[in-house]
Amino acid sequence: MPLPNLDSVGSILAIVIVFGVLVFVHELGHFLLAKRAGILCREFALGMGPKIFRVKRGETEYTLRLLPIGGLVRMAGEDPEMDMLKPHMEIGVERDAVGKVTHILLDGPGTGSARAISGTVVSFDLEHALNLTLDIGGEQRTFSVHPQAQLVKDGQEVQIAPLNRQFKGKTVSQRFWAIFAGPAANFILAFLLFVAIGLIYGVPKDVPYLGEVRAGGPAAQAGLLQGDKVISIEGKPVASWKEIVEIVSQSPGKELTFEYERSGQRHSVPVKVGKDENNVGKIMVTNSLTYAPGEVLKYGASSTYDFTMMILKSLGMLFTGSVGINDLSGPVGIFKMTGEFAQQGIAILMKWAAVLSINLGLFNLLPLPALDGGRLAFLAVEALRGRPIDPHKEGMVHFLGFAFLMLLILVVTWNDLQRFFFQ
Repeated sequence: MPLPNLDSVGSILAIVIVFGVLVFVHELGHFLLAKRAGILCREFALGMGPKIFRVKRGETEYTLRLLPIGGLVRMAGEDPEMDMLKPHMEIGVERDAVGKVTHILLDGPGTGSARAISGTVVSFDLEHALNLTLDIGGEQRTFSVHPQAQLVKDGQEVQIAPLNRQFKGKTVSQRFWAIFAGPAANFILAFLLFVAIGLIYGVPKDVPYLGEVRAGGPAAQAGLLQGDKVISIEGKPVASWKEIVEIVSQSPGKELTFEYERSGQRHSVPVKVGKDENNVGKIMVTNSLTYAPGEVLKYGASSTYDFTMMILKSLGMLFTGSVGINDLSGPVGIFKMTGEFAQQGIAILMKWAAVLSINLGLFNLLPLPALDGGRLAFLAVEALRGRPIDPHKEGMVHFLGFAFLMLLILVVTWNDLQRFFFQ
């Protein structure tokens, strides 16, 4: 029962970094567009489960959670925090210099400063009118509440969220972009990774110039050098690298006459074509590279598009039944492949990370409950009917969708375990 080759500390570190970056960028997309819309973001978290690190900056708590999978941006209005305050509760309030309530002390009278006022809650509106009425010694007093007032319980502060700071209080357009920004950020990350690969390692050019001529290979033995321009092969003119590859790959074991230009002089030389294990012709030469910014940007865009189309085609095969659920890989399989790619070099790992980022973006855009695409579908229905769907019904649909996704993850994880551990 062989184990996956993940014993390398470098591979494990690569897995953590790659998935950490993918999740961080996805959640950062949600976070930035939500903040731009004026939504109160209570928490920005990496990972799931119990919090192992937390720090608060401004209105947002930034946390690191125990399980290194997933992440979240907790927006106001998505939690029942306002249920913390109820009528008939004995509370205390603290006010600022102009008399607005800044702290609502839910642990009861005597938990605040000496200036705190205590009383029994009669009524309150922390979403619209922002007021709070207390019964103080038989007399009712109404206080104006600061829009950034804090609910304090067990020493923990929770900022109130007026409706205009809640997710549900924003326009359909603002909510759409706050949700769509997560997957969009993954596509942007993929593009940037491909651009970085091009800037560091160069972009292949489809021109008939030789790149690296590997020592000991057929081209090197024939005397060909990097930078040589191939004019023709076996008398057939060639104008692109693609044509060179096509002719050579179809000629395993044959001797081909290369006419080439070097330093303005034309030469002709026979090249004995080798072959690989699939009987494809090889002469051990790479194509020439460019680092031109325009070509690098074009490479980034075309690579992102090509992999997106390839993944969409694969998804289509899944829905049409051309491939089955047993062909899918879950977290275990993806972790294993990431570790293997990490051992093949940084360029391969960066390309794999870009492909994973595209996968994450596309997967989240699927119109399935609990995913970003499912939430966008509900927004589309709201836009068409002119009013939102009952939040309780929508919440139930997302809950069921989440349960289904968890079941699917368990199934593909079991497939991975059988494939990698029990074969």
